[in-house]
Amino acid sequence: MSETGAPDAARWLAAAAPDAGTCLAEWGRNPLGVTLLPAGRLWDVLIMPGELGGRTYEVLRLYMRPVGPVLGDLSASRIGFFVPPGTAAGWMATGVRGAGRGSWVLVPYPGRAAGGVRWICPPDGSGTLIDPVALELAMHEAAAGHEPAPEQGG
Repeated sequence: MSETGAPDAARWLAAAAPDAGTCLAEWGRNPLGVTLLPAGRLWDVLIMPGELGGRTYEVLRLYMRPVGPVLGDLSASRIGFFVPPGTAAGWMATGVRGAGRGSWVLVPYPGRAAGGVRWICPPDGSGTLIDPVALELAMHEAAAGHEPAPEQGG
């Protein structure tokens, strides 16, 4: 993420907080550059085990531009995909945990690594989220162990 896009992405993420100004200030005060944000207002997060999540992200990256926000917790080997609000409540897939209304997510400032939590694909500030249908298809492709077809040059 370019340094110029980080403030827009931070404002978009902070809009999910009960008080966006406090959230932005917390990012500045916290030496780790993280804050807790509530899921379920602007986005939900679907959390996959690291290996499946990583392969799913690679499949999405081949077929979608832009992918949408993806957060990695490297210390716990988990990958979180930001999807539209309400998605987590209806998601049923073995090994996938949903963070929706009533859940809080540890979020680093866009473009910054914070310990083991970092953006694999940071938000761009526009509100782009990952399409749940595309995510499900990519997850099935990744779980099946198929190698994605290489991109065609053109």
